[in-house]
Amino acid sequence: MTTRHPRDRFDEIADGPRVGAHRGVQRRGRGWIAFAWAALATGVLVGLGVLVLALLNGSYSFSGSDSPAPASSATATATAKPSSSASPSTPAAQAPAAGTPAQQGTSSLVVLNGTTTTGLAAKGSAALTNAGWKVTSTGDAGTTGTTATIVYYQQASQAAVARGIAKSLGVTAVQQSAAFPNADISVVLGADYAG
Repeated sequence: MTTRHPRDRFDEIADGPRVGAHRGVQRRGRGWIAFAWAALATGVLVGLGVLVLALLNGSYSFSGSDSPAPASSATATATAKPSSSASPSTPAAQAPAAGTPAQQGTSSLVVLNGTTTTGLAAKGSAALTNAGWKVTSTGDAGTTGTTATIVYYQQASQAAVARGIAKSLGVTAVQQSAAFPNADISVVLGADYAG
């Protein structure tokens, strides 16, 4: 025998608002929001990982002593202070006159294009070669917004040779820096270099 229960509101089926533990229809696009957050988190984590690896590898540092000065401040330093009244901290003022191609010895010399002008490194290399300097290689610098040409050298003993190279190029900015470890002397040609 079957027992019948009294009739109540649950016996009627209607397509009204859902009651109880039923979930409503999900809105469109919710999957894209989750994907966007996941992509953003992945990008941030990858960026932090690259930065940490670069710091551990030594290819990037936050200390100002090893990095070259911005081109505008280097130009201001080189043009604002004549060599006779330069401060004692300026290596260019302490060293003797500019070196000659014969004094280059085994020093490696690299010419880099720091601008968007195509072929500027080749022009600078040709000018130095015609002046008697031995250019090891040419290429593009890491940035393309350099305004002033600067000759960088690694060791204090190379200062005279760096000044001689700068003189051959018709510039005066010379700076000691370890920012270019692949060469003893690195020339970064800026927008001021006419060729």
